[in-house]
Amino acid sequence: METYRHSSLLHGCVMFVFLATISKACERPSSPQCFRRNEEETVYTCEWSLNTTEENVTFDLHINKTLFPNIRNTSHKIRAELLIRSRSVDIWVVAHIGNSSCMSPRRSVTLKHIVKYEAPRNILVSWGKNKNNLILRWPWPAAESYPAVAEVCLRRDGHPSESWETRLTNVTINESMYQINAMNLMKDSVYQVKIRQRSNKCIEPLWSDWSSVVIVPAELEEKPEITTKIRRINGIREVTLTWRKDCSLETESFPSAPRPEGTSVGLAAPHYSRYRRLLKPKHMPSAAAVKGVTYNLSDTQSSHGCPCMNKKTKNTEGNNYTMYVSYSAVNISVFAKNDAGESPKAIVQVPAEPAEDLKICDNTSLKKKITRGTCLELYEAENAALSPKNVITLTARNKGHQTQVKDYIRYLYFEHTCDHRKPRTVKRCFFYQKEGVPIREPQDFLAYGETDTSVDLSWKAISYTDQRGFQTHYNLCRVKITSRDDKECFNISTSKVKYHLDKLTPSSEYIISLAAVTRVGEGPQATLTINTKTEKSFNESKTRSSHLSPNLLFQSSTLAGKRLRCQRGKKL
Repeated sequence: METYRHSSLLHGCVMFVFLATISKACERPSSPQCFRRNEEETVYTCEWSLNTTEENVTFDLHINKTLFPNIRNTSHKIRAELLIRSRSVDIWVVAHIGNSSCMSPRRSVTLKHIVKYEAPRNILVSWGKNKNNLILRWPWPAAESYPAVAEVCLRRDGHPSESWETRLTNVTINESMYQINAMNLMKDSVYQVKIRQRSNKCIEPLWSDWSSVVIVPAELEEKPEITTKIRRINGIREVTLTWRKDCSLETESFPSAPRPEGTSVGLAAPHYSRYRRLLKPKHMPSAAAVKGVTYNLSDTQSSHGCPCMNKKTKNTEGNNYTMYVSYSAVNISVFAKNDAGESPKAIVQVPAEPAEDLKICDNTSLKKKITRGTCLELYEAENAALSPKNVITLTARNKGHQTQVKDYIRYLYFEHTCDHRKPRTVKRCFFYQKEGVPIREPQDFLAYGETDTSVDLSWKAISYTDQRGFQTHYNLCRVKITSRDDKECFNISTSKVKYHLDKLTPSSEYIISLAAVTRVGEGPQATLTINTKTEKSFNESKTRSSHLSPNLLFQSSTLAGKRLRCQRGKKL
């Protein structure tokens, strides 16, 4: 009897050791989850996990009485027609490790109600126009058919001790992409962000896996500060643009100041702003360049393909760029770009080369065939400033635009060629397609400083628009009213807007006219009437003025001028 008891005790010890060995060698797998990736999917995926370092582990998946044996991964795909989907089923998995087997907990589910979306991928981030608003977007096929809820976790980059802040929000759909907004962040900080999503359409949605952590750089708030250096090389302008790259953001901070209670770490809080005052950076803050910054450059000459078919946009990660432009005006835009958006554009305006010494075109290529690598530009010249408000660009592709060239309009004509991918200006001159006579008289035609034998005249030049042709000179004529036959005319240079008219008769009345003249003919006249002084009164006034103090002399001449202008106004 004692022997039997001893044997039973020994057998119990052996069983205990055996069970302890199994428990140590085989840990139970997690309960499997079986789901579709969307509501219309016809394939189910079952997933589970097992904490082991052993190799050659196999699994048997049980769904009610249906067995899917010898699975070598922790997931398995099953066609929907092989499963019971409309009523509750039990699912579990058995792991086989060597000679040991371990069964997961059972789970009862109705498979048709379960959907688990893929984790968000290719997440795009941008700072919104509203203050401290971060926009997160990611592509999703047929997003309109699958409404979702998202959970986003955020914390400041470089602060591993900070806990993740979790926010739950409905997903909006914008151009077949899911989108969520994270409000009340600090645009000058770098954030770590991760997202998971789930359907809000099915009955039993599962959360997707978390996305990869995305680093969100600070906003690019300031446009680049550009300095320009131009070198002229035989019809080509070499333009070197330089800007300042990233730097540390200058701040005044108060590290000893306590953070107000209830303020989330890394998030904007109105009550916390008094403890941290940001100063405007001299150039780009390093928080905006944490993942690198690319600079995008474009110019109006390349965009028109005139004359070189270069890339419309250029990118660089450096702090300078050299481009080549012709002698016509060009606008160059530069902006910085990081993963969270773009900075405002800096516009560099490079005006046309000065045109003071330009001549009239002896010939142009307007009626010739424009070949590839050649282009023509015509600036509508309203005045001497030659600002390119209306520009006609003619290339081999769009020569039909030649019909836009108007009669009686002065153009600044440019002819460019592409020389080893560099635009070179080979001709500049003034051009009219058809000329006419001026349509307006010289403006503000005035007489002053009358003496017994002379008068001074002044006027304003006629604009290019009113000239309607190349002005050759002004025609100035004087007629003595008492003797209509006493008419004399003078050619005045177009560069002058003043003239001293002399050899007049004392105590006489004259009609003086002024008209602009082009190669086609004379335009309207501006006229005025003057009266020369008597020789005696002129000499007396000279004598009196010599005895007057400078102040009285000035007041007297001013008053006389006013009276004379009033008299002219009454006569007109």
